[in-house]
Amino acid sequence: MPGNLPERKIIHVDMDAFYASIEQMDNPELKGKPLAVGGSEKRGVVSAASYEARKFGVRSAMSSMIAKKNCPQLIFVKPRFERYAEISKVIRKIFFEYTDLVEPLSMDEAYLDVTENKKGNPSATMIAQEIRQRIMNEVGLTASAGISINKFVAKIASDYNKPNGQKTVPPEEILDFLEKLDVRKFYGIGKVTSKKMYQLGIFTGKDLKEKDLNFLETNFGNSGKYFFNAVRGLHESEVKPDRTRKSLAAERTFNENLSSEIFMLEKLDNIASEVERRLKKSKVSGKTITLKIKYSDFTLQTRSKTLPYYVSDRSVILEIAKSLLYQEKMKESVRLLGISLSNLNTNSQDAKKSTIESNTVSVQLKFDF
Repeated sequence: MPGNLPERKIIHVDMDAFYASIEQMDNPELKGKPLAVGGSEKRGVVSAASYEARKFGVRSAMSSMIAKKNCPQLIFVKPRFERYAEISKVIRKIFFEYTDLVEPLSMDEAYLDVTENKKGNPSATMIAQEIRQRIMNEVGLTASAGISINKFVAKIASDYNKPNGQKTVPPEEILDFLEKLDVRKFYGIGKVTSKKMYQLGIFTGKDLKEKDLNFLETNFGNSGKYFFNAVRGLHESEVKPDRTRKSLAAERTFNENLSSEIFMLEKLDNIASEVERRLKKSKVSGKTITLKIKYSDFTLQTRSKTLPYYVSDRSVILEIAKSLLYQEKMKESVRLLGISLSNLNTNSQDAKKSTIESNTVSVQLKFDF
């Protein structure tokens, strides 16, 4: 059993194909059919895919053209983010009926610390089952859940019996559970890192555990220590209800490639307006403005500028974005433009001044899981 771990009961709830499931729920004609949210048959990128589409290899962030090639019968629908946010609020309200320690990761997933909960239920497994049933009854959607003593293991477990399932990993089973997993299943190990691990002969958690800290830091830099601890079930991060936003962005993929900066200015104006709306809704401002450009050959470029003060006004954001656009000549026609603000005023001292400045395991755990 992992040593030196705090006594917590953590649930990770992850909605199943959230965007696509909402579209199928709202339009019964789409139920049971391969569905992609976002993009079109010829342009754009898939934001989400139904499980019927995933069987054909359709995934989020995939080019619409490739998705259509993989699944000729694929149906594309435009995303309705306001609707998704509406449903997300209902689900989050359910979470808060069990605990105030809720850390949303996105609209469709969150961590819950139910060590001490409002229902007085000692079983995190039963709480997860009840929450999932309530989501089905009150919203009409399925959710999956992972339950364990920390966020890392709970998140991995939530994917174990998807869709519409859950997995509990009690303290005494954590090491065995992690050792048997393919390293691709570990949170924080993506395609590039897993490929490198495979090349180094690291295929499972057991293989990873056999590597010492020096080896992992030599081959994976600062991430080496994280991998060393993670495979041993060591993860002390608490569930943080006030999770700090690090950036805010908006972007658009165009139906036809834009070949001139002049044609891009109107698009940037619309994007800047959307960024302003989101900033004001979140009541934040930012210092660093980044222009994102994706060319017709799918290469991606970002250009950034950091100001000495916080901004949230559309006109300022647009002017900086324009200057970044003209910073160098376009090398290809453009299929996507985006604007993001980072370096946000999300700590209390910055928040007070931003508007003024910008306005022109050895512990034995006896848990009932």
